[in-house]
Amino acid sequence: PFEKEGNVMSNKYVMSNEEKYFFDLTGYLVVRGALTPEEVAACNAAIDHYADKIRARSVEGGGLAGGSSALHGQTGRLELTGMLGWPPPYREPFRNLLVHPVVVSRLNEMSGKGFRLDHGPLLIGAEEGTEGHRLHGSGEPFSPSVWYHHQNGRIYCRGVTVAWQLYDVNEGDGGFCIVPGSHKSQFRPPRGVTAVEDDMGLVVQPAMKAGDVLFFAETATHGTLPWQGKGQRRSILYKYASRAVARAVGRFFTPEERYGEWTKEL
Repeated sequence: PFEKEGNVMSNKYVMSNEEKYFFDLTGYLVVRGALTPEEVAACNAAIDHYADKIRARSVEGGGLAGGSSALHGQTGRLELTGMLGWPPPYREPFRNLLVHPVVVSRLNEMSGKGFRLDHGPLLIGAEEGTEGHRLHGSGEPFSPSVWYHHQNGRIYCRGVTVAWQLYDVNEGDGGFCIVPGSHKSQFRPPRGVTAVEDDMGLVVQPAMKAGDVLFFAETATHGTLPWQGKGQRRSILYKYASRAVARAVGRFFTPEERYGEWTKEL
C-alpha cells in the first residue's frame, strides 16, 4: 500500500495529516490509484454484464439540470443500482469496495468509528451530451443528518459520499463538481452558483483517473456539470453516515427493508 510522493513514502491505508488538512479546507478529497487496473476491470466487467439494466433519467420538466441553461443536456444521466445483491461473481467487486481499506481508514477519521452505509451503491454514468445536476448540499439550512464540525483536532462529518472512478475524468470533461470550502459556509449559495450560470469562479471539477476514489462532505455545495468527454463517465457512489445517523429515511429504513434479506450475509 505504500507509494512514493516526492521524497515521502505514503500509506494508502492511513489518512495523512495533509489529507485531513485538504479535506477540512475544501470539503472533498481524491485518493489517487486506490484500485489496481485489475480491480477496475472487474467492476467494469460486472457492469457490462448488467448493461441491459442501466436506465437513463428523463430530462422532461427540467431534469436534474433544474432548468439551468448551463447544465442543460440532450439526455439524462445513466443509473444502475443493486450491485451488492447481485449473484457471484458479479457482486464481489462491489462488496470489496464497500469495506475497502482506503475507505475504512479515511471514514474512521472523517465520520468516526461505527460509520455505516446509509444508501447506495449507485452507478452514475454519462455519455457525451448528458445533462448536469443542479448544485445542492445541506450546509444551510442546517441538516442534523449530515452536518460538518471540527473540534479538538478531529473532523466530525456525519455524511460522506465515496465515489469510485471506473473511467478517466479529464479536465473539462464535466461530471462531479464542487464549491471548495462550502461545507462550512453559513450562507445559502446564490442561484447563479447552484445553476452554474454565474458561478463567481467558485465551481471546481476535479480531474480523476480510473481507480481514483473521491470523498466529499454532503454539506458541501456540489453537483454535476454536463458531460463533454468523448468517452463514458462511470462513477460508483456509496453514501455513508456516522454511527446513529440516518440520511435516507422513510419506509426503507433498515438494511433488510432497503436491500433485502441477503444483507444478513455481510
